[in-house]
Amino acid sequence: MSTTESPEQLAAAFDAVDAPYLVGQYEPVHDERHDVALDVEGELPAGLRGAFIRNGPNPYFPPSGRYHVFDGDGMLHGVYLDGDGGVEYRNRWVDSRGLRYEQSVGHAVFGGLGEFSMPPPEALEAAGLYKNTANTNIIRHAGRHLALMEGAHPTEVTAELDTVGEYDFDGALHGAMTAHPRWDATTGEMLMFGYSPFPPYLRYHVVDATGSLVRSTEVPIDRAVMMHDFVTTASSVVFFDLPAIFDADALMNGGSAIRWQPDAGARVGVMPRDGRGEDTVWIDLDPCYVFHFLNAHDEDGRIVVTGCRSEAMPTAFGDDPLPEAHVRPYLWRWEVDPVAGTVTDRQLDDRTGDFPRINDRYNGLPHRYGGHAHTRRWGQDGVEFDGVIWHDLERRTSAQWVYGPTSVCGEAVFAPDPDGSAEDDGWLVNVVTDLAEDTSSFVVLDARDVTAGPVASVALPRRVPFGFHGNWMPAVG
Repeated sequence: MSTTESPEQLAAAFDAVDAPYLVGQYEPVHDERHDVALDVEGELPAGLRGAFIRNGPNPYFPPSGRYHVFDGDGMLHGVYLDGDGGVEYRNRWVDSRGLRYEQSVGHAVFGGLGEFSMPPPEALEAAGLYKNTANTNIIRHAGRHLALMEGAHPTEVTAELDTVGEYDFDGALHGAMTAHPRWDATTGEMLMFGYSPFPPYLRYHVVDATGSLVRSTEVPIDRAVMMHDFVTTASSVVFFDLPAIFDADALMNGGSAIRWQPDAGARVGVMPRDGRGEDTVWIDLDPCYVFHFLNAHDEDGRIVVTGCRSEAMPTAFGDDPLPEAHVRPYLWRWEVDPVAGTVTDRQLDDRTGDFPRINDRYNGLPHRYGGHAHTRRWGQDGVEFDGVIWHDLERRTSAQWVYGPTSVCGEAVFAPDPDGSAEDDGWLVNVVTDLAEDTSSFVVLDARDVTAGPVASVALPRRVPFGFHGNWMPAVG
């Protein structure tokens, strides 16, 4: 990315900013770098040959209004392992049209979910109504690396994290793409949806194994909701229509974009995998919010869904804060019977957590194992993830590892052992930051023995700020 500001100038511009999501673990970094031959403690498994790439918000300029953690410019952090102990690190901003416009004028222009503002005509023409930050996830499908945010088209990047540009599947994608697509390990298909504050509110899409978008259907819902994630099974697609509702009038007048309205009700929708949107069966359920699901599968005519449920939306958008007990998420299970029109649910664990992950080879299938991040603290002004809880859902047991008393971490991603055959044959990889030392590491746990602690830790050349989602991408060939 070509810039005129030095990292020192960019850092100094944030000195006067007072925002909870821009200090501590959230404090942005201000340069792009590439470092090789990183120091390794322990022994990296030979099966870890490829790249761990993680995405997250990292604002280039201080925000123009009230800042929400979802608003920052996307920054990709990549850890590259050669399988012989060699490790490299690289980070890059996602070079969006909106960021390029802001660089041309030397300051932030676009508002966000915390406080939207109408961009000036020149910015509107250059980048649209709001900035496609592409800050939430990074995936690889059919040879393309796509950086994702759920309100826009994906942004293609190279394996080295340089931005190619927005990608619309050769014109076939209409509307936005979720930051949480799902895969069918049998067919190689990528299954995804997109939601919008404006009609049509929900679309579902199928991308085949070659990367072609081959099917789309509108799913009729009568309101605009923030639908961050969904699940799929061998037979069905499952949507949770929950009362985190867009307020378009408030959005256009500088207010909060999303309001929690539990009185508006909640429901779950089941659509046949080969069906159309109007075939969706909707079933009411108690109001709740789910940012992230672990998985779903078919079982005796029912659909079993597992995810991290909270009583209310866990992240504030300008509304009065809710009691902390209402926003803490817990691992939960729903059993949906689309024929009988019933849903039953139960809590699976009493520890607060989110960022659930499985061995992705079991997406949509019966599975035994899955994990989520353990939390030290969860409130509307921030969260501190400090470890991982790895569940044996069949035996109803779990193993836990906390990285350290002053450490925070992100989402632990399952990296399968290429020589393994069991569901838990693999490693949990994560970026861990020691807040006391202001340093970060790439940490590897063995999923078969989480309580044994790290099998290897790579000292990264810089602190990596809090981020959202990433993936392990095995080397090809």
